[in-house]
Amino acid sequence: MKNPFLLFAAFLFTACTQVGFESRIWLTDPTGGILFQEQDKVSFSNSAPSGTVIEINPEMQYQEMDGFGFTLTQGSAIHLLGMSEEGRKAILEELFGSGENSIRINYLRLSVAASDLNETVFSYHDLEEGEIDPELEKFDLGPDRDDVIPILKEILDINPEIKLMASPWSPPAWMKDNKDTRGGKLLSENYDAYALYFVKYIKQMEDEGIIIDAVTVQNEPLHPGNNPSLLMLPEEQGYFIKNHLGPKFKEHGISTKIIIYDHNADRPDYPISILDDPDAKKWIDGSAFHLYGGKIEALSEVHRAHPDKNIYFTEQWIGAPGNLAGDLVWHVKNLIIGATKNWAKTVLEWNLSSSPDLRPFTDRGGCSQCLGGITIDGDEVTRNPAYYILAHASKFVDQGSKRIDSTEIEGLPNVAFLRPDGGVILIILNESKENRDFNVSYAGHSAALQIAPGAVISLLIE
Repeated sequence: MKNPFLLFAAFLFTACTQVGFESRIWLTDPTGGILFQEQDKVSFSNSAPSGTVIEINPEMQYQEMDGFGFTLTQGSAIHLLGMSEEGRKAILEELFGSGENSIRINYLRLSVAASDLNETVFSYHDLEEGEIDPELEKFDLGPDRDDVIPILKEILDINPEIKLMASPWSPPAWMKDNKDTRGGKLLSENYDAYALYFVKYIKQMEDEGIIIDAVTVQNEPLHPGNNPSLLMLPEEQGYFIKNHLGPKFKEHGISTKIIIYDHNADRPDYPISILDDPDAKKWIDGSAFHLYGGKIEALSEVHRAHPDKNIYFTEQWIGAPGNLAGDLVWHVKNLIIGATKNWAKTVLEWNLSSSPDLRPFTDRGGCSQCLGGITIDGDEVTRNPAYYILAHASKFVDQGSKRIDSTEIEGLPNVAFLRPDGGVILIILNESKENRDFNVSYAGHSAALQIAPGAVISLLIE
């Protein structure tokens, strides 16, 4: 049977070659004070383009996208719960709804128990000294039932199709060699218990009506200085997956994806070395990355080594108070464009919201300068740089969209996607210091555009 997605795309391509058409355009230009605002429609004609041309080729397709979004931390949930019901409903609709004024976030990352943006550190299975519970019968989602889970349910009411990834910052302290929430290693005799910990988490979340699509084995496994955190070397992570986590998922009928690494692009050898072991690889869906170190092109290095495994971009922070002009250029170039052009199925910023005082965060290593996508102060909402960065992709790139080919132009980095409905979205950044004139060519037609320095355009061809 022929693929209806491709048939519709072929129909759109044929129709567009017969008549001219219009496209919609959204612009963020910090210098001009324009913040993700729709502009006048752009007309495509069958005139031959000249000068600088970005050609969109829907026939050359790459990875399928899962989505764009944030991490929903306990802090974010607390900020939202502090709003009035009316105020919270309005901002959640704007973030996750499908309306014309929504930015349509379709992917969220969660922390398995506490992250460093929690009020206090906890796990779902904290024991008193000397206490044992090998079957984890005392496992419970605990504090998350008070904030993260209620907010998640409100989000799922708005967007039931949103995908969820979960990442642990640390196992329960009793499972570690230093018996501390910060640093240390997972004791080998507790590998099986920790694998069961993941199973219990996924099943208890499912009991709440929350489906976890994917888990990463450890957030930042080479950064044991955070609180909470864990040092997990690649050989340890590979052994844990192939001998404990993978088999435990199979035993309990868990279909949640297992994703490795979840750390900086300076160590592509970490995921490659694990995937080089076929006994570990068979359980693994792909690798996840941050960009606090290394270059975004390292994601393609991992893809080339194991093209049958997926790539995810899962975290990047913006430091308070934020600088829209600088943050927009760096994040759009490296993440929205760079990560996706290097095979990432997701692009996630850290994190959804902050308060004016940037709390909560844990002591002994929590992030005290992490600026959320929005700042919430009562019912007052401030949209921060990460909001506008993600909006240029999340509003238009639906789940199931495929990255397609577009011409690489010096000073005008860009990326294009073919949506399941046959529409095409092109995201363009002007990283040069002057206005740039260029043409977009698609389906035998072209349109002339201009973009100011430091500005971003999302061009939607429906």
